[in-house]
Amino acid sequence: MSDVTELVLADAYCRYLSRHHYENFLVTSLFAPQDRRVHLRRLYAFCRLTDDLGDENGSLAERRLNLWREDLSRCFDGGVPPLHPALVALTETIAVCKLPSAPFFDLIAANVQDQHVHQYETWAELHDYCRLSAAPVGRLVLRIFGYTSSTLDALSDDVCIGLQLANFAQDVSRDRTKGRTYLLQEDIRRGGTTGATQAMCERASKLLDSGNELERQVTGRLRLQLALYRMGGRAVLKAIAATGFETCTQRPEVAARAKVGMLASIGWQATRRSTHAGGNQAT
Repeated sequence: MSDVTELVLADAYCRYLSRHHYENFLVTSLFAPQDRRVHLRRLYAFCRLTDDLGDENGSLAERRLNLWREDLSRCFDGGVPPLHPALVALTETIAVCKLPSAPFFDLIAANVQDQHVHQYETWAELHDYCRLSAAPVGRLVLRIFGYTSSTLDALSDDVCIGLQLANFAQDVSRDRTKGRTYLLQEDIRRGGTTGATQAMCERASKLLDSGNELERQVTGRLRLQLALYRMGGRAVLKAIAATGFETCTQRPEVAARAKVGMLASIGWQATRRSTHAGGNQAT
């Protein structure tokens, strides 16, 4: 099999993952330029597969994560190519976009941590975990779009951690079946599971506020893509609030109608900006 054919098949696999896994909002959209969309799909595939491995429990899960880490190393060492198709595709993205290795290995480390740590006492402890499990994704997205800035990284960290907290609050019942909870133990003692869920949503909302400044500091279609992520997080928080923060017995989902509304809103913003700019299209 030629290298070109292998890459085509690897990208087909990444595209399949992006279309057939449930997500609260679209990982990529028509707002992302075509040449960036393929890189976002490859990044998504890596994150999705890493999380799927981490969702398992026990020594077998950790062994699989260690093998995943070894295969990831092949994306960077320039020797034998990786075995997994998602990593075959990711290798090209790493080279083209000059992506650093640390964020990828941090994401795996977070999932290894999940095998040993099943609850968090304080926000400081959970925040340290989120800096491994969520923040790296936003930093990689920025670099795929050509941004390398510590200021933007900090704003992106807030947004990504806010998104993850929204998912934690949404997935209380699902995480319980795995013997885990990301609700803070100190919050549970103060207000029970419902109160802790509400507290997590409030913290998520404040972190998502950083998205407004982040979007102001980037240009073109990245601004629209980031707005989609932020609005997706807001939609999750709204769905959780509609349950009275009772996600310990049900998992609220963002309705398809809400997703369409987000796309329409962002599309209107893009049209308005284009008109004000004299008809020039964002890139």
